[in-house]
Amino acid sequence: MHDGHPELVRAIADEITRSGPIPFARFMELALYHPQYGYYMRASDGPGVERIGWSGDYYTSADVHPFLARALARQVHQVDDLLGHPDPFTVVEMGPGKGLLARDFLAASQTASPSFFTRLRYVLMERSPAMRASQYAQLAPWAGEPGRIAWLDSLDELPAESVIGAFMSNELVDALPVHRITMEGGTVKELYVDWQHARFCERRGPLSTPALTHYLDRLATCGITLPDGYTTEINLAALTWMKQVARALGRGVVITIDYGHTAQDLYGPERRKGTLLCYHRQLTSEEPYRRVGEQDLTAHVDFSALATTGDEAGLQVTGFTNQMSFLIGLGVEQALDSLEPGSREFQAMVHLLRPEGMGRTFKVLIQHKGLEAPQLDGLRFKPFFGDILSQARGERPEAIGKS
Repeated sequence: MHDGHPELVRAIADEITRSGPIPFARFMELALYHPQYGYYMRASDGPGVERIGWSGDYYTSADVHPFLARALARQVHQVDDLLGHPDPFTVVEMGPGKGLLARDFLAASQTASPSFFTRLRYVLMERSPAMRASQYAQLAPWAGEPGRIAWLDSLDELPAESVIGAFMSNELVDALPVHRITMEGGTVKELYVDWQHARFCERRGPLSTPALTHYLDRLATCGITLPDGYTTEINLAALTWMKQVARALGRGVVITIDYGHTAQDLYGPERRKGTLLCYHRQLTSEEPYRRVGEQDLTAHVDFSALATTGDEAGLQVTGFTNQMSFLIGLGVEQALDSLEPGSREFQAMVHLLRPEGMGRTFKVLIQHKGLEAPQLDGLRFKPFFGDILSQARGERPEAIGKS
């Protein structure tokens, strides 16, 4: 049996044996989200073993320092002012991980804005029993407050336009299942996963859904064509997710934080092998068929596709920036001034800003609905040329001003 979680490997192999090779997106979905054995769905493999964190396979900004949550709270408080202080103000966090971001957001809101906190309803979108258990523990201080915290399995459980407030996610979209394609002899082929000789292997085949052709056609309209030998990922699940968010939001904002690029950068020549990475014990590899169910699988986010899909579904782009600029706009420099240089907390906060690391790798896309061109503090500094929607539509560079 190939290396990985034995029951998960067997379940995937049995599906392939029954129905034939599966698209990589299906393999990734099973590896991460199989109801019983998926990487994110089951409990950790032993006492003291964690998936996410300094001792886990990878860590997030929420593990580094609470300031990201505090900045998000400050940004959301500003949105509350723009919305006229609705009651309730609902925050929906999607993919809340261990619950650290939620914990620190609630704590910051309770301290900084009691009037906002009295109206705050926090909803965690989480289908993993293992992750929910961690979230319950982190949010215990507020568990007894009626209506304060709720959990849902799916965005489909939210009625249309029922949320007045904010949707937030941090490192969610990169872990949604991606299709993998490759260019061969001028023709696009999809990568499928087969099971042969007790091992997973790849097969090339026709595209599994017309949605992939539509995605590539859109890239072509903004001048992006993929040469022979080019392999990359297409995240159709992210587009479905964005449409679901747009449907559920009545008035407010959507804040998406993740590592990724505009389409022009993501599908550039320097990424001709794609961006798929596996994370295990703080090490990366490009071997998705090893440690199946025992390592994280991710791919960089196409923010142009999110912006375009959201716009078509009723979400206007408020702005696009990187994490460093977002945090500067929300007061990180003043927070640093209050700390002792060289202290552990100072260094942790700086880690969120490092240009060669989280500061520029992580991007922040904010979209709005039911608001008139909001001016948000987190978007005061936008270190990119042009507008993300204009670029996604293939408009001429000379028609795009510096933002």
